[in-house]
Amino acid sequence: MLSILIPTYNYNVYPLVTELKNQADALSIAYEILVQDDASKTFLNENTEINLLQHCSYTLNHENLGRGNNINLLNNRAQFQYVLIMEADAFPEKKTYLQNVIASINLETQVLFGGVTYPNKKPEKDKLLRWKYGNERESIPLSERLKNPYHFVFTWNLLLKKEILSKHHFPYNVKDYGYEDVVFIKQLKENNIPIQHIKNRLVHFNTETSLTFIEKTEKAVTTLYQLIVDKKLKLSDTKIGKTYSIIKFWQLDNVIRFFFKKISKKMIANLTSSNPSLIVLDLYKLGYFCLLNQKKHV
Repeated sequence: MLSILIPTYNYNVYPLVTELKNQADALSIAYEILVQDDASKTFLNENTEINLLQHCSYTLNHENLGRGNNINLLNNRAQFQYVLIMEADAFPEKKTYLQNVIASINLETQVLFGGVTYPNKKPEKDKLLRWKYGNERESIPLSERLKNPYHFVFTWNLLLKKEILSKHHFPYNVKDYGYEDVVFIKQLKENNIPIQHIKNRLVHFNTETSLTFIEKTEKAVTTLYQLIVDKKLKLSDTKIGKTYSIIKFWQLDNVIRFFFKKISKKMIANLTSSNPSLIVLDLYKLGYFCLLNQKKHV
């Protein structure tokens, strides 16, 4: 019936596994929970305990494969028709989470997305940026998601047929953070595979600092740049790419690079403050993308 896939890295996923197991056992369905650890250094003892749970498995990669490849590997191991991709640092909003997933599956279901939300409680100052970004850019109401089903979707809290992921896998060449999900969703759209949306959210308990989020953002923009160079994505596939196309058309890319180098430290100061601006974050990403393009590869 259902294979639950949880890629993880340096995170204690045991509480999530036990919650999902309890919900699945209550439904009396055939299931398995597969956790694939991407060469972590921490929480190994806690996560190894997963192997003591019936229908649950924890395995550790010897080298870092990247999130997309980790999911591909999990899907290869899955034995059931439907796979449910989770995020290690997320948790069901309701005790009826799996019940709602199962109840939403019908004969036409190919891909199903339940949505995400973030804790209401405001975190400490040094963790505000990721929390604010999640609340304003990722916690999208069902009514809005239905208007643009391929845009407001993530590759976690995502149920799909195993055969779809086997055919339209995550890009194997992406081992660093970022945009592998955009490539995957683009494949679904190009192949007219519909995405069904419901309200069945996971709460994302991401606690990374603002500085860490900025560093990950830089890695993600670098990955995006490489995906465009490799022709896995087009400039028109992302907001950054579309904006860069306009800038390049008006030959303003050198100007943007110049100002980015001058004010990037001030931008980081804002992003790590008690009132970070997401507009500043957008401009930082754009400036960093322009910086990567100074050799005019794109």
